[in-house]
Amino acid sequence: MEKFKKLCSFIREAYSAPEGFIPLHEPRFIGNEKTYVNDAIDSTFVSSVGEYVNRFEEIMCEITGAKYAVATVNGTSALQVALLLAGVESGDEVITQGLSFIATANAISYCGAQAVFLDVDKTTMGLSPAALKSFLEDYAQLKDGVCYNTKTGKKLAAIVPMHTFGHPVDIDSIITIAKEYNIPVVEDAAESLGSYYKKQHTGTFGVLGAFSFNGNKTVTCGGGGAIVTNDMALAEKAKHMTTTAKVPHPYEYTHDMVGFNFRMPNLNAAMACAQLEKLEEFVDNKRAWAKSLSGFCLENDIDFITEPQGTESNYWLNALCLVNREQRNGVLEFMNKQGVMCRPIWTLLFKMPMYAHCYRDEQINSQCLEDRIVNIPSSVII
Repeated sequence: MEKFKKLCSFIREAYSAPEGFIPLHEPRFIGNEKTYVNDAIDSTFVSSVGEYVNRFEEIMCEITGAKYAVATVNGTSALQVALLLAGVESGDEVITQGLSFIATANAISYCGAQAVFLDVDKTTMGLSPAALKSFLEDYAQLKDGVCYNTKTGKKLAAIVPMHTFGHPVDIDSIITIAKEYNIPVVEDAAESLGSYYKKQHTGTFGVLGAFSFNGNKTVTCGGGGAIVTNDMALAEKAKHMTTTAKVPHPYEYTHDMVGFNFRMPNLNAAMACAQLEKLEEFVDNKRAWAKSLSGFCLENDIDFITEPQGTESNYWLNALCLVNREQRNGVLEFMNKQGVMCRPIWTLLFKMPMYAHCYRDEQINSQCLEDRIVNIPSSVII
């Protein structure tokens, strides 16, 4: 455990915190947050209508390169609506990875669909193209341009890769396979704002992408989410669906479909705009911290997770890959007792009681990572 004692000291020195608690990832409010929030309050437009909501969507387009962005109350609602827009219906199946945060599977369930859990690659911790191809070769069949699972008879309605800890998946390979089977790709980019795959921003490769602005993300507005797409019709429908599907009228209340009260409030958007102004600075800071950690870990024989080749990660959460579950548990207990917050990666989704019935492949890499990954403090250093 000696090298992890040194790691504790290294982290404390970096954060100028010789004692006390160091959180895993806390927000930094060092820009125009208070100014913009006060301005939104003064405007009296504090709910889902306001100039900061519009500005937030414009900035998201500027950052990601997507043609359209739609603000939502959180990342889970963004993913849920994106799946519905992609054509997911009740009774369908949606392919995703077994190693992800619970929101990925929940969003699928909210659509009335059932998850299919496939393995990840160790290098990306995201959906494995090889696992995807193997599953589709074994179970998928196209009928009149629609892909079905030959074993269950259900439509394979979408593929949802998740960019784990901000590290981009091998999205080119996933898109190529998806096109062969005519299955839309919806990217769970909740953790990867500021991350790039071959110089293109995550979330913009699929038909739609979903981002999160939860309190622990690289930039935050307390809650908040966003859908991005290059399809005008989908963007317009997304905005309509998330605004209770109200037909525009000066005073009449007419709704033409089942909609959702999912639009981001102007108060949150005001904070989000200020945070987005700092995104480049934050990502540069986090990448520098990751580089420093990587050097320390190399010198001390600790396996540090680095960005996959051909990508530029925001390093949302830094991660160590330890020898086995026993060492993982020992490090977690030691570091947290020292006041340096660390946590394991998520429990695999198919181990949750409500998803135990879902199909899964062998999950060899996912299980290996679940046994070994430990996240360590990753906040912007100020």
